[in-house]
Amino acid sequence: MPPPALTLAPDWVEENTTELALTNATNTIREVPVRASEPWLRRLFAFIGPGYLVAVGYMDPGNWATDLAGGSAYGYKLLWIVMASSFMAMVLQILSAKLGIVAGMDLAQLCRKHSSPRSTICQWLLCEVAICACDIAEVIGTAIALKLLFNIPLAWGVALTVLDVLVILWLQKCGFRYLEAFVISLLSLVFICFSINLLLSQPAWTNVFSGFIPTSETVTNPGMLYLAIGIIGATVMPHNLYLHSSTVQTRKFAKTSRGKREAITFATVDIVIALCLALFVNAAILITSAAVFHAHGQHGIAELQDAYRLIGPLTGSTIASFLFALALLASGQSSSVTATMAGQIIMEGYVNLKMSPWARRLITRSLAIIPALFVTLICGEAGIGKLLLFSQVVLSLQLPFAMAPLIRFTSNKNIMGEFTNSRGMVVLAWITMVIIVCLNVILIWKALF
Repeated sequence: MPPPALTLAPDWVEENTTELALTNATNTIREVPVRASEPWLRRLFAFIGPGYLVAVGYMDPGNWATDLAGGSAYGYKLLWIVMASSFMAMVLQILSAKLGIVAGMDLAQLCRKHSSPRSTICQWLLCEVAICACDIAEVIGTAIALKLLFNIPLAWGVALTVLDVLVILWLQKCGFRYLEAFVISLLSLVFICFSINLLLSQPAWTNVFSGFIPTSETVTNPGMLYLAIGIIGATVMPHNLYLHSSTVQTRKFAKTSRGKREAITFATVDIVIALCLALFVNAAILITSAAVFHAHGQHGIAELQDAYRLIGPLTGSTIASFLFALALLASGQSSSVTATMAGQIIMEGYVNLKMSPWARRLITRSLAIIPALFVTLICGEAGIGKLLLFSQVVLSLQLPFAMAPLIRFTSNKNIMGEFTNSRGMVVLAWITMVIIVCLNVILIWKALF
């Protein structure tokens, strides 16, 4: 028998009781009303939000290094990989939203319901490791941004990141819509910063458009293939699949077949728009890197600090460096918010172990700060870069344990009923998973050996 602290609660969520007052990291379930009497556009607006919380994970500091390296080394040639990875992410996130809407349970809750107690505990612990790894990336990104903007030493910057617990706590009290607005505001800041930097970099637009066309060179060139694998591998975040299946449940819609179908449509529009924004930001990072670094013979730029130091002089505008660091800070903070929410959802879904948001955040952030602070003090900036890479490897290892159950549950007629995945969607989803997992295995092998 497992220890009392980890005793699994009974399956308290049944199809007829999902409207009960269940609470988790997304605040109160069914908090945002979607009234059938309102115009279509207003109902769509009511659904806008969860997709942006998810999009944060697709442009966090962990993604920046691969985009910078791809642009500086090979110009615009890897843009089609950025686009392909975004489409893969859309497929998985649409399935995640559909699961939450139809089943009335998030991915973690369903994994617990359909797994043995021992398997549930193992899955939960793996997820917790992934959450801590994700948090390490946010800690490192935020600390680097603070150093670039305010010349705060990396060690102090790492320690200061614990203060965002106060921001999380305040947002949780204000309500879920306020939290969504905060994240969307940060994402808008990232979007604006890179839009300006994109214009300042003056890319060769003909080459930019040709970069979105797939080429065989990506496969035949070993160096290009390695970076392509890194871009795809750093894109899909496992915790986003848990997060999205929960956050869509904050919308109060009609539980009829028609209501669920409309909710799936609105959620799909939300995630497609949000991930198109993430696609723009990632593409803008790569394009800026290609136009500024590759065009000037700087083919080895992969570190965030190097990009900051060079982007201003090479563009002829000091504001470019400032905007780069500001976007990095906004990216780190927004990712920090969603990682906390995902951690709470995973903990409550797998073991029904409830914990206040500030306590959860403090524990998770402490587990991220300790290794980051140790590496910073011992190894300096070089060690921080390696720790960032290691965190992405850990996240990659968790991916199959999130993707496989998601595809399996959404293809199960007993769970999804008339909304079960079509044969074409099942094939597309499994192909997407196999590609991502295989590429991550190659990436991990190359990173370790």
